[in-house]
Formats: sequence, structure tokens, C-alpha cells
Amino acid sequence: MRTLKNFIGGEWRESAGGKVQDLNPADTSEVIAEAPSSTSKEAAEACEAAAKAFEGWRNTPAPVRGQILYKVQRRMEERRQELAEALTREEGKTIAESRGEVQRAINVIEFFAGEARRITGETIPSELPHNFCYTVKQPVGPVGIITPWNFPVAIPVWKMAPALVSGNTVVFKPATLTPLTAALIVEMFDECGLPPGVLNLVYGGGREVGDTIVRHPAIQAVSFTGSNDVGVGLYGAAAARGIKCQCEMGGKNPIVILGDADLALAVESTIQGAFGSTGQRCTATSRAVVVDSIADEFLDRLQARTSSLVVGNGMDPATSLGPSVDERQLETVLSYISVGRNEGARVVAGGARMKDGRHERGFFVAPTIFDGVDPSMRIAQEEIFGPVLSLIRVKDAETALATANGVRFGLSASIYTSDVASMFRFVDRLEAGIVHVNSPTVGGEAHIPFGGMKATGVGLREMGRVAIDFYTELKVVYVDYTGGKRAGNLY
Repeated sequence: MRTLKNFIGGEWRESAGGKVQDLNPADTSEVIAEAPSSTSKEAAEACEAAAKAFEGWRNTPAPVRGQILYKVQRRMEERRQELAEALTREEGKTIAESRGEVQRAINVIEFFAGEARRITGETIPSELPHNFCYTVKQPVGPVGIITPWNFPVAIPVWKMAPALVSGNTVVFKPATLTPLTAALIVEMFDECGLPPGVLNLVYGGGREVGDTIVRHPAIQAVSFTGSNDVGVGLYGAAAARGIKCQCEMGGKNPIVILGDADLALAVESTIQGAFGSTGQRCTATSRAVVVDSIADEFLDRLQARTSSLVVGNGMDPATSLGPSVDERQLETVLSYISVGRNEGARVVAGGARMKDGRHERGFFVAPTIFDGVDPSMRIAQEEIFGPVLSLIRVKDAETALATANGVRFGLSASIYTSDVASMFRFVDRLEAGIVHVNSPTVGGEAHIPFGGMKATGVGLREMGRVAIDFYTELKVVYVDYTGGKRAGNLY
């Protein structure tokens, strides 16, 4: 077991608060680490350290900042297996999924290290003679980064990297369920020469630590990923201060399967989207919207494929999906399964906690499929964040589109068809920030923007070149070089 500390002003510091145990969700007899439950005073100290370091970091040339990120990339490559194993042990996903997440983080760091030489403005022709107009991007200041437990390596990195390369300093509050991966990430940045105070880590709960960060006068922007309830409150608190805020929140993502779809491909993609990462991702496939003509065949194939999945400890290479992250999340998933039954949907696979043998000390739920789901049911409307799929049968493509759009979320969606006209119709009209054609609802690339619409997200997109826009202010400059002989303003 490792005892973790806060990282403030370039120093690892003991907290005056209590301790929280970090348990392995696949085997709760294993205590992985002990993390601080920090005080609001310590959160404020981290904000003040970030403010103190800001001027020096913003004055560091952007290409030099990028070189530090390249060092972090190499360091993470060296420690990738250590980081992947820590991720599997404290979050529960399979070791293959953890390696994939670490690689995603490495790719993100590499991309934003390169962006250090491309934080460019533009020159704009003036309507006046002898005037030169241009724009520059400048850092916003100290920023708060608040991240969830389900991707505790990739999400912090895809927020930190653009923030840091843009010249901002950072106060990082990770989820309380995944403290070890947070410590390892910050260690790597520290080992690569990041100046003291540029990156600060504070453990603790949302009320004590998160609220302090959002409301601290030094913080000029906040980037959050998590639940809608927390995100909406945080966005309101940031708006009251007049600071930038970016929130990525829930999803209820559909995979739409039309009559001419490649069913073998659609089934495999549904399995990957619904049950990969135990369904604990905002892009998970939660609804399969299938036209009646192929629904029975699709379900038969889906049940057969689901029965082959191996549920267990993610450190076992044979495991297909791991546990829920903790007991609270397990109970949430089980409660939704009960809700689905009570609403009249029919369980055709799974539907219960797994307690036998190797599952007895973990938070395991069998991968679950509901058939006969009405689009108005709670299991078809609310985010479950577990290995639960609702199959919704529809009469035609037009009904499929209306059903896919008939939720308050709008993160990702997939359409399976071999007809080009149908494909483009769905691409045009699906209410989602990310649309996949003949590929799963999950997945993304380091250099491509990520984010949703409707209740899923507010603020600018993450990742890709557009991520820099959130962490910078655009300044417009007018240079009059008439030597004081200007004829006058246009306006």
C-alpha cells in the first residue's frame, strides 16, 4: 500500500485532513493506496501556488514548454506498464484497456507538445491605410482541472497538456476513487523539469476541494468532466465569477442498425461499445435502436456473443470486462436493472450481480441486455454507467432517427447501413457531437476534437487543435504606422 500526498508548489506535502482508502474493485481485500481527504485551506494553497508560478511560466517560450511535454511523453512511455497496472488495480478495467488508455495519453501529450510551435494568430487586412492588424493567443491564467474516475489517465492528460503548453498553470483535483494514477501522472511531469507551482495536485471531495478551486479568485478557468448534477452546479458557480468553464457530462449513446447493415460488424461493435470498460464511459453504447426486420436475428447473434464474454479481474488477460468501480456504482447499476424489470422490459442476458468463486470479493455485474424497451422508459433515457444495453425495436429509419435523438444527451452515436443516402441523412440529423458510421460509439483520436451537445456538454470542445482555444484568450492588435499623420478612424 502506498501513502499518497498532495503536490503543491513543487513539494509533496502531507495533508491535515483525513485518509481515504483506495480499494481494488475486483478484490476489495487489496488496499492499493491511502489518499488524503484534503482541507479547503490546502486547496487554496494550491491555487495560490499556481498564481505565483503563472508569470514565470507564461513568459517561458511556448516551444520550450513543448519540449518539457516531449520529455513527459518519453517518461510515460518508459513507465507505461506501471501506469497501466495501477489503472487496472484501482479502476477495474482490463489490462488491455488500461494499456490502450495509457497509449491514448501518450499520443495526446505528443500532439500538444507539437502544438507548442503552432499557437498562432492571424494577420487581417485593415480597412484603413497604413494599419497592420493581427491576433495573438495568450494564456488565461491559473486553471482548475477536475476529473472523473473512469478514465483517470487519459482525461487529466488531455486537459493538462493543452493548458500547460498554452502557458497556464494548473490545479488538478482527481476523483477520490483513482488517486494512485493521479500521483503517477504528476510524478512524471515533475521528473521532467516542470517548474514548481506550474502543476499542483490536491486530493479530496468536491464540496471541500472542488468548490474551493472553482471559487478561488486566482483561478481563471475550470475544465470539468463528470456527472450532470455536479457539472451544472459547477458551471453556475464559474458563471457567477465570470470565468471560463468547460463541462463534459453525461451520455446515452445510440447505435442505430438499419435493415441493410452488416450484422456481424454491428453485433461486434455493440459488444465493444456496451460492455467495453464495463460500460463505464460517457461514450458507451447504452441503446441499440434496431429496425424490426432484422431485430430478431440481431438479438440472437448478440446474445450468443455476450455469452462468450469473461467477467473477472482485469489483470487476467482472459478477462473481457471487469467490475464496477465501487459498491455505490454497483448498486446504481443493479437498481437500474430492477427499474427496467419493473417498467416491463425483458432481461434476455445477465441481469444480476456475480458473487461466485473469483467474483466473491469484487463488484461484478453480468453483462445485461434488455429487450422490449420502450423509448420512454428510464433505462432508455437515463445514464446507467454500467454493462447494461437496452434494445429498442423500431418500424423504419425515420422512427430510428427520432428515437436516437429522443434523449436529453448528445455525445456520440453510430449508424450501421450500407446505403450512402441513409448514412448522410443520419450524419446530418443525429443530435450528437460525435457521429460514427459503421464503427462503435466509443473511441477517438488524440488530434481530433471531442465533446457533445445538448445536456452533454457546455463550453468549447476538448482535444485536437480547438482545445487550445479554451485555454487561451484571443487578443486583437491594431498598429497604426502613419507616423501621426492618420486621416482619421473609419468609425
